Amino acid sequence: MATEKRNYAEITPEIESLARLCISDSLIEPSMYTDYEVLRGLRDKNGKGVLTGLTEISEIQSFKMVNGKEVPCKGKLFYRGYDVEELVSGFLADKRFGFEEVTYLLLFGKLPTSEELASFEKVLASYRSLPTSFVRDLIMKAPSENMMNSMARSVLTMYSYDRNPDDTSISNVLRQCLQLIATFPMMAVYGYQAFDYYIDGSQSFFIHEPDPTLSTAENLLHMLRIDSKYSRLEARILDLALVLHAEHGGGNNSSFTTHVVTSSGTDTYSAIAAALGSLKGPKHGGANIKVCQMFQDMKENIRDWSDQEEIENYLVRLLHKEAFDRAGLIYGIGHAVYSVSDPRATVLRGFVKKLSEEKKMLKEYQLYAAVEKLAPKVIARERKMYKGVSANVDFYSGFIYEMLGLPTELYTPIFAIARIAGWSAHRLEELINGSKIIRPAYLNVQPRREYCKLEDRA
Repeated sequence: MATEKRNYAEITPEIESLARLCISDSLIEPSMYTDYEVLRGLRDKNGKGVLTGLTEISEIQSFKMVNGKEVPCKGKLFYRGYDVEELVSGFLADKRFGFEEVTYLLLFGKLPTSEELASFEKVLASYRSLPTSFVRDLIMKAPSENMMNSMARSVLTMYSYDRNPDDTSISNVLRQCLQLIATFPMMAVYGYQAFDYYIDGSQSFFIHEPDPTLSTAENLLHMLRIDSKYSRLEARILDLALVLHAEHGGGNNSSFTTHVVTSSGTDTYSAIAAALGSLKGPKHGGANIKVCQMFQDMKENIRDWSDQEEIENYLVRLLHKEAFDRAGLIYGIGHAVYSVSDPRATVLRGFVKKLSEEKKMLKEYQLYAAVEKLAPKVIARERKMYKGVSANVDFYSGFIYEMLGLPTELYTPIFAIARIAGWSAHRLEELINGSKIIRPAYLNVQPRREYCKLEDRA
């Protein structure tokens, strides 16, 4: 008897029924987490992460000790002990791009000399190519509507082109990581171009090979734009965004995923694909898209963008689930760790204004600035929150990408293009220092049950 074939995407009544059964039999009473002192999300009631490891790669500072008590302070981010704001000031003062320099710092724990940096940039440039027919056979023939899935598939396929894919020696893993750092921009941009042409119906299709003389930020704009043209300010701001997204502590979801998967002894491609899967999640990598969508709704529903009272009323409606997606959130405001300020947002803010002037979008910038000023006050009043909240890096990064004319499909992949530097550093750190597979405990709260025969089951 032939079995009826199913449409793989179809959710049938049988599946709906099984889903309800799944939910009813898998639901754990929320109070049990309190009863058993289980910290959901590995965070305490104040949102502070549970200590699960040691790292030398980066540090987030959001409080200081005063008379034995933790007091919120201006946020700080350190890469290998260096204040990110000072690193940025250094390469901006010399009018050079910083992402490659920061990548070197994260991987090797020291700031490079000019000779070491030049040599490192040549190594990355030499790896900026994908295997023969890779773009045609993998990216173009099977385009995806989601660029993060497209990148993950590309990363996993790179395993098949590697003659030593499972060798976890530090030299081999470093080689694999450098190749991925170099090729991530190509995987993202070519994946988008295939989607734009074959799925979204664009009238043009073009492939620009990366230029070995250009930085990562410059190559992104060069490959993405049909005429390959960009201004110096555009490239510098995109480079700055890459620097600020390159790393954010071992506890962020995708970096922790990298540690967990690496600890099992698996290959680099599997570990990085897992990190990509984590970053794809809207709770992690997609927040700047939500910010842009929220502001688009705001611009459509606020008549006078300079009227602070009207802006404040809209923000109140957001919190009361009466506007935008009715989630009760002001996207881009607040962070799991930072309270007084997010140093990444602080660094971006000044450059955002410069770019808005170049792009003749100053009115939009002023609306962002007004929301940044008003939102913390509205949240404190409406939510009765006394923990400070401030603009996070997502608040301005999406606006930057919008002004650069980047497609929203690439917002999260650009995050990945930056964060692959941090993931690589964390994978190497885990391999160098780790000896045990990471295996936290889960407490079983399902009571014991007696087996009964099939005919006796209700």
